[in-house]
Amino acid sequence: MTENKPRVFPSDFVWGSATAAYQIEGGAREGGRTPSIWDTFSHTPGKVLAGDTGDVACDHYNRWQDDIDLMSELGLGAYRFSVSWSRVQPTGRGPAVQRGLDFYRRLVDGLLDREIKPVLTLYHWDLPQELEDAGGWPERETAERFAEYARLVGEALGDRVQMWTTLNEPFCSSFLGYGSGVHAPGRTEPESVLRSAHHLNLAHGLGTAALRSVLPRTAEVSVTLNPGVVRPYSDSEADADAARRIDALQTRIFSGPLLHGAYPEDLLADTSHVTDWSFVRDSDLAAICRPLDSLGINYYCPTLVSAPTGDEAVKGHDGHGSSSHSPWVGSENVVFHQHPGELTEMGWSIDPTGLTDLLLRFHGESPGLPIYVTENGAAFDDKPDASGQVHDPERIAYVRGHLSAVHEAIHRGADVRGYFLWSLLDNFEWAYGYSKRFGMVYMDFETLQRIPKSSARWYSRVIGSGELPVAG
Repeated sequence: MTENKPRVFPSDFVWGSATAAYQIEGGAREGGRTPSIWDTFSHTPGKVLAGDTGDVACDHYNRWQDDIDLMSELGLGAYRFSVSWSRVQPTGRGPAVQRGLDFYRRLVDGLLDREIKPVLTLYHWDLPQELEDAGGWPERETAERFAEYARLVGEALGDRVQMWTTLNEPFCSSFLGYGSGVHAPGRTEPESVLRSAHHLNLAHGLGTAALRSVLPRTAEVSVTLNPGVVRPYSDSEADADAARRIDALQTRIFSGPLLHGAYPEDLLADTSHVTDWSFVRDSDLAAICRPLDSLGINYYCPTLVSAPTGDEAVKGHDGHGSSSHSPWVGSENVVFHQHPGELTEMGWSIDPTGLTDLLLRFHGESPGLPIYVTENGAAFDDKPDASGQVHDPERIAYVRGHLSAVHEAIHRGADVRGYFLWSLLDNFEWAYGYSKRFGMVYMDFETLQRIPKSSARWYSRVIGSGELPVAG
């Protein structure tokens, strides 16, 4: 392989884009839907920038046909979306609301009619508020309720959806929702972070079993993680230990039990002063570590850390929002540094080598397990020009670099089956509200007009050719 030749991807490589229910659907009170923790959080003053909420978002709930038309026009082979739990099962218990399921039936049928593969995620952070009121993810019962919900959706859509994902980024649900409090439900309770992480792992295991009990044998079940690419600031032993600590908390707390059936011993030692982990029952790890058909990996940027130095001036943010409470339970004193070089609007460094490293890492850990890049993308300050067009060369460069990184991982033996660009549409970017634009399609949030950016047209050409051009 040489730098002056196009990078050709496998003929069956899956080219897609991704969204999440609360970020795009709107219709917050339509069709029997009740509040999720993100409805409550976004309506709490001071929690979300500018007081933005997902009440309307992109109004995908009412404009889904237009959005599928866009996907078809761009040539997407697959669309990764999430189901709003409280739209399907408003209290998190009991029978499903058929009106809620009907929305997803119509969406899936529309995708299939246009030969776009639906890739369904059951949980992208929007826990029904009633379950949070009963204790939320720190409580075992929430994992049991998730399994019931998974079965309901599996029974309704299993005849037409081939690819299923249980959870998206359980790190964010636990560490940012119950540790730093920058995500819903906004709690700052160190032990609850670890309890939540375990019960999310358990939810995946119980949910996988529930899905397999109702899905056809040909269906594929996965989970999506956002593992860290954690690099030490120097080659000192202390900085290496800092990187180890953060890797344990962001990555191995999930990959350990999910893929290998055990929590890492160093993680247990690092957090022993926070909890004795007695909430882990004898049968839990076997329930969690069920065979997967593939693994989803989300990647945006690497993390650079060091041991405490006493010089707070060099301390950067950890990429997970601003809070006086650390999400890094048991390792709060690790110092985060800003990577040198270009940054996105999120302040995240642009470093495609981290994606190659990550894909090769998981290929090495689980060599027989296919991998999908289920999210990768960047926020930039996109604006329409005088003619109403949106040009985003920075995003094209970002995606080009990261697709090249994926190709390099495949070239080096990783079994990477697909790539999902985050995101299809500019949307509600969680605690940042509508201030950060990740979409390849521009959203005018006043008129709800959709305008494909130049990156969308570029990505469409890549999809059509199945190769990454040298330039242009």
